[in-house]
Parts: sequence; structure tokens; C-alpha cells
Amino acid sequence: MTGSLTAARAMAAAAARLRAAGVADPARDARLLLAHAARIDAARVTLIAPEELSPEIAERYEQLVSLRAIRVPVSHLTGEREFYGRRFKISGEVLDPRPETETLIEAALSEPFARVLDLGVGSGCILVTLLAERAQATGLGVDISEAACLQASANAVLHGVAERAEIRRSDWLSDVAGRFDLIVSNPPYIALDEMAGLDEEVRRHEPELALTDGGDGLGAYRRIADGVMRHLAPGGRLLVEIGPTQVAAVIALFAQAGLVDIGIVQDLDGRDRVIRARRG
Repeated sequence: MTGSLTAARAMAAAAARLRAAGVADPARDARLLLAHAARIDAARVTLIAPEELSPEIAERYEQLVSLRAIRVPVSHLTGEREFYGRRFKISGEVLDPRPETETLIEAALSEPFARVLDLGVGSGCILVTLLAERAQATGLGVDISEAACLQASANAVLHGVAERAEIRRSDWLSDVAGRFDLIVSNPPYIALDEMAGLDEEVRRHEPELALTDGGDGLGAYRRIADGVMRHLAPGGRLLVEIGPTQVAAVIALFAQAGLVDIGIVQDLDGRDRVIRARRG
């Protein structure tokens, strides 16, 4: 790529390069990276397509495409990821928000809530989204990672919910007080022996702490089940994202904890994605 190339030709060359590198959606990524290099909104890329790239933009684009070709995630290169219609600041210290997690958001928003707890808050995408969608609600997000707490706090400020969101370092429920009518979590659910089979992009660039418990993948659910009844208000709901093989095990843990009305919420692809439960 050189400054003499039009934006359209540069994108085409980038897409071909990313396709050869095995990137799943090369055209999309080429467009997003060009928008970032040119410091414009992705929706405006088609407007600059006939224009020649300046040497500065071409150089930035070359660097971004080179990094994407070795499978550095787009969100890590641009520093942000869209989730439920909002852009969240992202770093290598937190799990990259997935579209599938929007299933949990939809389930949470299906009933009213006033006070929400997000266990393993990460980037803050779940807690911040729920507070942004429910202007009267307040919430607490906890994470064992101090870096994640800082990232979640930044996103709370970015989306104007910081006054209603408390972010605190805690090992699951260890330092949580009070009761909530909604508790949510997207915990690390990949078993240690499954890590080697993950996509290289995830394995190399996502924080291991957010992916696996270092055991059978059920450790977080056990911790949640052990303490959830002390923190759920009567009638309060618990919603957790799960791995594809964990439905029966998580349901059993929650039933043993005394939760009722336990059920499964499927994502848009028809896969079991969220377990819902309630305190009687």
C-alpha cells in the first residue's frame, strides 16, 4: 500500500491479504481498519473510496493490516468494540465482547430491575449496557482484575452511567455486600483441557483469566451458586452465560443452591447460551 493508492484499492489489497492469512471476515476487517487509520467513522469509508490515501494514513493502515494478518484482534487494534449498539473501549486486559452475550442482555431487560450486580465485570459491557438501558437502575460490577475494573470504570464514564455504577475489585462474591434483584455474569467457562483447541486469535490475545478457571470450567458457577442466595432479593433473578456443554451441570448447581424457575435461553443461532434462575 502506498500513498498513490485510492482507498478502494488499498482496501481490496488489504482484504486479499487478510483472506490469505485466514481471517474470517477480511472485507469487514479491512474496512474497519481503514476507518481507524483515517480516523473516520466506518460508515464513511465508502465516501473516501475514490480518494487517494495520504502517506500518513497509508502507513498507519499498513501497520494495522500487518498486525491483523498475524491475528491480533480488530478490537485490540482499534481499541474499541461495538456491543448492543454502543462502542466500548477494549484492551488486551479484558474479554472482547461477543455478539452472543447480547442474549444475556435481552433476557435481563425482559423484566424490570432496580439494582444489578455483574460478577466478572470485565470491560463493563454488560453492566454499562443494562444501566444505560434502564435509566433508574443502579449497579455494582466486580472483578478480580484491577485492570478490568479500570476498563469498566472508563466505559461507565464514556456512556454516562458512572454515577449509578460502582466498580470494585472482588474475587466473585467475596467482597460484595447487600442484595440485588438482578445478578448477571459471563464467567470464564472454558475447561483447561479445552484451551489448546481454541482459535489462535482467542488463545493468544484474550486474557486467560477471563477464559478459563484453570479446571473443569465450572469453578465460577460453583462460586456463584455457593453465595448467590445471600445476595439475591426475594424474587430476584440470576442470569449466567454458559459454554455449549454445561447446561445440565449448571442447572444442577443452581437447583442444589435452592434457586427455582431454572431455564435455558437460546441465542439467535439456536444454541443454549444463558441459564436463568430465580430466588423464590
